[in-house]
Amino acid sequence: MERSLQKRRQEVIVLRPKEFDPDDIVDAAMHVFWERGYSGTSIQDLVEGTCLGRSSIYNAFGSKHELYEHSLRRYQEFKASKIALLFEPGSAKERVRRLLMDVVEEELGDDKGLGCMTANAALELASHDEKVAVIVAQNFNNLEMALYGMFSRAQESGEIASDKNARALSRFVLNTIQGLRVLSKGYLGQNRRQLLLDVVDVTIHAL
Repeated sequence: MERSLQKRRQEVIVLRPKEFDPDDIVDAAMHVFWERGYSGTSIQDLVEGTCLGRSSIYNAFGSKHELYEHSLRRYQEFKASKIALLFEPGSAKERVRRLLMDVVEEELGDDKGLGCMTANAALELASHDEKVAVIVAQNFNNLEMALYGMFSRAQESGEIASDKNARALSRFVLNTIQGLRVLSKGYLGQNRRQLLLDVVDVTIHAL
């Protein structure tokens, strides 16, 4: 999974249908789509990125779009660790801070500018592609529901004020995560880290 696309292009082997694991192909395709976007990815890019022949791609997945759908769903699994952070020990605010800091460090370390594949799909396709919109919404909803459950329990324990709207808080944090990603890409100044940290601090203070 970690091999660069350039290295994979040098190792292209046309595999027969029975010689590949579909999960491995989806993993490889996910990284191609993640780096190039849907429109920027050609079938030839997928051939080179997955080491699978054109006919095998179509036979196994039906179309480029269907393979993209599989890739988006795999990305959800790939990023499940984000949701897992909300179930670790600590107060709700501590867990939200860990989640936001994980996003900050991920963005600051993203030298390829990949960003979040779900957010990329939302901006590129979701407004006019119903199938992609459903997958994107499901991905966002999974995180929102995890946040909502955590905030609801925090209200029961007295950590979060009972007069606050737990659903609105969960959506606020979800929006903050996507905002951090956009802000990180659009601001490349020397104090970029501090800019993102300021957003994290204000978000935690607002909970």
